[in-house]
Amino acid sequence: MSSRFAVVPAAYVILRRGDEVLLQLRRNTGYRDGFWATAAAGHVERGESVLAAAVREAREELGVEIAPADLEPVTAMHRTNATGELVDERVDFFFTCRRWSGTPSRQEEEKSAAVEWFGLDALPDPVVPHELVVFRSLCRGLPAIVTHGFAS
Repeated sequence: MSSRFAVVPAAYVILRRGDEVLLQLRRNTGYRDGFWATAAAGHVERGESVLAAAVREAREELGVEIAPADLEPVTAMHRTNATGELVDERVDFFFTCRRWSGTPSRQEEEKSAAVEWFGLDALPDPVVPHELVVFRSLCRGLPAIVTHGFAS
């Protein structure tokens, strides 16, 4: 029996306040440290739905509570870093959220140098490249599924 191709699923929660998005500055993670990124994002755990993962990540990383019904699907992104390694084959589920309880704040200070609101027309530099694709398209909309990192 041959082994099946596998991907790592992740949930991204983009908190929106008007035309602003909440981003975090990554540090000490080993991936894109020094880049701005979606403030709440992470891997879907075994046996967990992507909606449950999104709610959990928002709580763990920002200290806010989100109802699954308040998650608005934006797009799913199938992406690769083309290394052939499992960790580099991904499917990311992006959601926006405009309603939550609590005040978003940095909960994992060892992994985040800052959490700040930015206008979609005034994003900081640098932003994690595959996430920047989503941020730049939020106002005009995205297809249900996008790809990133694959040869055309």
